[in-house]
Amino acid sequence: MKNALFVLLALPLGSLGATHRFDVVVYGGTAGGVMAAVSAAREGLDTALLEPGHHVGGMVSGGLGWTDYGKKEVIGGYALEFYLRVGRHYQLPRYGQEIGWIHEPHVAEDIFREMVQEPGVQLFERSRLREKGGVRKTGAEVAEIFVENGDSFTAKVFIDSSYEGDLMAQAGVRYTYGREGSSQYQETLAGVRDRTPLHQFLVDVSPYDAEGRLLPEISARRPPAPGTADKAVQAYNYRMCFCEVPENRVPFAVPVGYDARRYAVLARLLEARQKAEGRAAALDSVIKVDRLPNGKADINNQGAFSTDYIGGSWDYPDASYARRTEIWQEHKDYVQGFFYFLATDPRVPEGLRREMNRWGLCKDEFTDTGNWPHQLYIRESRRMVGEYVMVQKDLQTDVTKPDPVGMGSYNSDSHNVERIVGPDGFVRNEGDMQVAVNPYQIPYRIMLPKPAEATNLLVPVAFSASHVAYSSVRMEPQYMILGQAAGVAAKLSISGGTPVQGIPVGTLVDTLKKQGVVLEYVPSAQAPAIQLFQKRMSRK
Repeated sequence: MKNALFVLLALPLGSLGATHRFDVVVYGGTAGGVMAAVSAAREGLDTALLEPGHHVGGMVSGGLGWTDYGKKEVIGGYALEFYLRVGRHYQLPRYGQEIGWIHEPHVAEDIFREMVQEPGVQLFERSRLREKGGVRKTGAEVAEIFVENGDSFTAKVFIDSSYEGDLMAQAGVRYTYGREGSSQYQETLAGVRDRTPLHQFLVDVSPYDAEGRLLPEISARRPPAPGTADKAVQAYNYRMCFCEVPENRVPFAVPVGYDARRYAVLARLLEARQKAEGRAAALDSVIKVDRLPNGKADINNQGAFSTDYIGGSWDYPDASYARRTEIWQEHKDYVQGFFYFLATDPRVPEGLRREMNRWGLCKDEFTDTGNWPHQLYIRESRRMVGEYVMVQKDLQTDVTKPDPVGMGSYNSDSHNVERIVGPDGFVRNEGDMQVAVNPYQIPYRIMLPKPAEATNLLVPVAFSASHVAYSSVRMEPQYMILGQAAGVAAKLSISGGTPVQGIPVGTLVDTLKKQGVVLEYVPSAQAPAIQLFQKRMSRK
């Protein structure tokens, strides 16, 4: 008995639980992960979707209710199907409109769960990858992954759809994070940014207190020259859902440990703006308020000092699970304090305070997390360095590809990375990027690790791109488009007995076209995809 106990204790943690065998295992219940799992299951594959938490949809169900679509005509396939289902939920066809581009968070999650359930995807919630020893490989193949409850999963193809790229990283696939220098890929937008006009201090605000000390939320670092590479990460925030209906509104409460001095720069900015503009700042110049159904609004960053916790994300990509939990809490503390400051502090102009207090959190959203979003807005974390690295020219000039699996069109959009003392001695933000692109094709290759690193792994979220290119392709509809392509590619890999790098790309492209994916930008190109959706729903 002693010997048997010793053997049991000596076994790896993963072997103490059940082993689950599937054709495809998708890790990460983001919107891209949902579509990857749905796509694989619709291709007839036995598919599992593993979600580290207990919600599906990532940011789309986690507060991002106002879709970042760019040119709507490039969104097709299962991504468009999601927005068509939103339209049906809100009965938009009664008013001559099929597509619902805006939605409440709980509605998005309900739709994602419905889509997962229909083709028989097996959903495993609270199934976080074991932090160490979570991936077992045989040569260049991912053979098995282990989650924290002791269960393990085998599959012929794995898909890492997490924002963090944790499975990819543990599989030994090369990745990077932060900003490349402008010389690495000959990108004019790369690296440290010169002074930028948007989400910037457009009035002079002193960064020092009466004793000459830096105010809170300002970095003492002097950034290197523009175009220089660094490991700075664009700002995260919580994409909030507010409500103005009194019966469904939760007032802004004082956060634990709140210190109004943290927002001294904001107080000075509001004062300086009032002097320069001749009137108090309006609420929609301090936070971005986009209306949603049922008296709600999607709340995002707006201006020089807003919901973005600038500088708070730098540790995140390679952080331990424990440190990531701290970072989520740090962001919540900052954003909660920001809202409470706007709602209550006497240094905020009375009219702005009154506008702020028309809103509150929603009683009927995020009911299991205190009405606070269950997803931090991880705008960018790890990025794979794979078969093809998508870069600035792929958004602007070299926009066609031999292996297109979808399209993007949203401008290069990176949020600030640091708040600094500028050369003129006043407060400035650094890192913002908002540059127009041409509608561009997204190549299959950005989901592919190099063959020597992994032959049965696809990465549709932490995909292979420079910081500049990632800043456009990172939009949630594009994650969904890539997820659909990953599911079809998994089918081709399994049925052909080939590595994911060796599938017949022409067959992949043809299949995606038949599924309504848009590969050429044509105004009003969504009509065929809408017809496909209507046929699918009529068969239910």
